[in-house]
Amino acid sequence: MWLALLIIALVALVGAISMSRRRSFALRDDTLRRLPVGTDGIIPGAESFELVHADANAPAVLLLHGGGDTPQTLRYLAGYLYDRGYAVQVPLLPGHGRTLREFSQVTADDWLQAARSAYRDLAGRHDWVAITGLSMGGALAVQLAAELPSLPALALLAPYFAMPRYIAVAARLSPLWAATAPFVRAIDPAAAPSIHDRAEAERSLGYGVFTPVALRALHRTVTRAIALLPNVKSPTLMIQSREDNRVSPPAAQRAFDRIGTRDKELVWLTGAGHVITVDYGREQIFQRVVDFLARHRQTPVMPT
Repeated sequence: MWLALLIIALVALVGAISMSRRRSFALRDDTLRRLPVGTDGIIPGAESFELVHADANAPAVLLLHGGGDTPQTLRYLAGYLYDRGYAVQVPLLPGHGRTLREFSQVTADDWLQAARSAYRDLAGRHDWVAITGLSMGGALAVQLAAELPSLPALALLAPYFAMPRYIAVAARLSPLWAATAPFVRAIDPAAAPSIHDRAEAERSLGYGVFTPVALRALHRTVTRAIALLPNVKSPTLMIQSREDNRVSPPAAQRAFDRIGTRDKELVWLTGAGHVITVDYGREQIFQRVVDFLARHRQTPVMPT
């Protein structure tokens, strides 16, 4: 009898694993159909881009996108900054804007090095360079700011500093379940949306899916950023929605309180989800960022 029960249990386990893998690969295939790549291997519209200002002495801003997303989420903000005299660079981070195969081969170091290289490129061409990060891009921006005590301004938009405990546990244990679920949804489809504006949500080029490897990289990126928040000495603006579906108001407040500089401001808004740069009320956010940058245009940044 025990042998029969063991066989039944093994058959059930194999069946469950097989079903999980089928669902997982269905997510991958759906993502590829929804976001086909171009001849260059990048999803059209997800490319890195730069807005070069006619004035070589113009101030510059490095914009960093979020995890699983692309520079497309920062195009409105980039254009707004450019129209007000700023040169802008928005890199496509490794593993993003391509296929989930590339997203299965990324590390936290890859993302940080890409952000660091983009900053150095801008700082080599402009006397004044600020950094703005959205979601995971905010976590990368904090790591750069901790390395750059002379950074004149840091803007954090819905920064991802608070990974839920169950996701953090899943990230740490991902080597154990990776073979069973090589692709997982980035968020429960029944949960509140990351973008409330339906038209903008339809335009999104984000995967909507994470891989175990990318989840571990995200966890490491967030953990590093949280540890480095007290080391941030640059003037800092943080903007957060009270309806953010990924970061709760108490978690956002705790992270803000840990930021080391005394010159910091937390702005709350309502009516938007997590990806606030394309959601309702975005121009209010953009103007806040521009006003903040203008107040700190006096101190030049030194290239590193």
